[in-house]
Amino acid sequence: MSEIKRILIIEDEADMAKIMKDVLTLGGYDVRSEGTGTGGLETAAAWNPHLILLDLTLPDLDGIEVCRRIREESVAPILILSARGGETDKILGLGFGADDYMTKPFSFGELTARIGAQLRRSEMQSGAARSGPESSREGLLSFGELKIDKKAYRVESGGREISFSAREFELLHFLALHEGQVFSKARLLDSVWGYDAYGDEATVTVYIRRIREKIEADPSQPAYLRTVWGVGYKFDGKGGGNVSAGRTRP
Repeated sequence: MSEIKRILIIEDEADMAKIMKDVLTLGGYDVRSEGTGTGGLETAAAWNPHLILLDLTLPDLDGIEVCRRIREESVAPILILSARGGETDKILGLGFGADDYMTKPFSFGELTARIGAQLRRSEMQSGAARSGPESSREGLLSFGELKIDKKAYRVESGGREISFSAREFELLHFLALHEGQVFSKARLLDSVWGYDAYGDEATVTVYIRRIREKIEADPSQPAYLRTVWGVGYKFDGKGGGNVSAGRTRP
């Protein structure tokens, strides 16, 4: 019998927290909620949740700071919930270790779909890590110094391992697996996130930026993750060939 998944809600709006807790409890999860950042940090450390729902606006600590502190100690997926829908908040939240971002108001159907997707990916990543590098050669993609190991969820460049979140890895692997093929943001949301009906295309932009910062010698002139104007993104396995004229941007 599979383990009941533990979900921690860090949300200062009591009514919202109660509704989410009731919905998720009915869905079979073990749920706890905290109304402050301090309480959330303490519960996260003591209870070791499988996933965390984190509001950005808390009475004592900024949600971004809470996210950063949790990520220092835990690999559990963090899903940010906020009424602040600007792209800057998305970039800040995802940049400090969050795995996904939802803007209030949202449907509870969307919320449970996102949670399910995050937990499935987290389990896949944990299973890959347990399998060890000796069993990972079958899923290895190699592009010069850049190596992407699907089974071990590892990315290496020049023999050095680069730290990737599960979602960052999946986006890079998907593009590399379809080398040279151009994908729109909407298609990437559908293929990698799996919820195109709910997706925010700005999330793809954030992740592309983060991956470029990790694998590109010059993220402003990327060699691997290329922008195709008016269409989307593609992976260039040559990773150092001629860069198309003009600036590259997300």
